[in-house]
Amino acid sequence: MALEAHVAELTDKHRALEQKIENELARPSVDSIVISELKREKLRIKDELERLKAETAKAD
Repeated sequence: MALEAHVAELTDKHRALEQKIENELARPSVDSIVISELKREKLRIKDELERLKAETAKAD
């Protein structure tokens, strides 16, 4: 159950970062450094989610 909770938390963070990226892109003066940092963090979370899913699949 703890793994499922961790996956859910990461999924929520991934969604929140997507929203932050969209909000940042909607601003009149887009800060490309902020966008890059947000996208990097989003990718890190996505990679972690994929790793956890792969571990779960191996355990089954």
